[in-house]
Amino acid sequence: MLEGKRVAVVVPAYDEERLVAETLRGIPGFVDRVYVVDDASRDGTAAAAEAVGDERVVVLRHERNQGVGAAIVTGYRAALADEIDVTCVMAADNQMDPSELERLAAPVARGEVEYAKANRLVSGEAWKVIPRTRYLGNAVLSLLTKIASGYWHVADSQAGYTALALDALRRLDLDRLYTRYGFPNDLLVHLNVQNARVRDVPSRPIYGVGERSGIRLRSVVPRISWLLWKGFWWRLAQKYVIRDFHPLVFFYVFGAAMLLAGVVLGAIEVVLRAFGNAIPPATIVLVAVLVIAGLQLTLFAMWFDMEQNKELR
Repeated sequence: MLEGKRVAVVVPAYDEERLVAETLRGIPGFVDRVYVVDDASRDGTAAAAEAVGDERVVVLRHERNQGVGAAIVTGYRAALADEIDVTCVMAADNQMDPSELERLAAPVARGEVEYAKANRLVSGEAWKVIPRTRYLGNAVLSLLTKIASGYWHVADSQAGYTALALDALRRLDLDRLYTRYGFPNDLLVHLNVQNARVRDVPSRPIYGVGERSGIRLRSVVPRISWLLWKGFWWRLAQKYVIRDFHPLVFFYVFGAAMLLAGVVLGAIEVVLRAFGNAIPPATIVLVAVLVIAGLQLTLFAMWFDMEQNKELR
């Protein structure tokens, strides 16, 4: 227990036979339950987890591979059934420092926030440790996640080292959460709709411990970007139209529409000019007005959104 609250750790695992045992042996003693979710591994991941001999460990198996998000949701459902007060998530590849778990779970156990997540970027060490392509991909997705989720104070959106309060977990619609890589991004969008307080906790980036990454940025970044685009509009509808009303919705809608119209019209005019057609001055003025007004409306909408969510930290 921690701060008088029961704590569990969900360990999603896929083909982690080599590292899962070392990961489990490092989990601190204050943790009451460990849910290892074997996502239909092709190796001996489940057997390696059971061989640790820790009575806290419960191995849950998927009959088919469903993705890391689905594995976490399976662990969340088990924690809900056991009425665990604080449910953490730790990867099975030994890339998350177990000594940081208490610092991550403590603010949730004390009721200061509903969700705490690691931030590997805050110290600046990540630039030296994380492979450059993954760092840059993380930076792009972190920016998009800020906009989509409304948590402008949160960075390192891809960090999966997290702690979630029982009340927040109960309010989540687990069936709607994204099941693949991108789960942490989608979870932030859903937490914002329920006005959950979220905090970043500085974390040490760990690489080169024998982990193997199946992430391909060329496919992952566009897929998560599309997920965030859809999540952004869903959040606006849920939070600022259905559950309450805020005029920032109009700023976003008209800003996006005017910006898109200005860019499309400008591109058409550039093509026409390339083929020797004259462009009327009025058309140039119209394109400039659409682009400038669209940018202004969009930036005002972002500012309103930041103001609405500044207490959620």
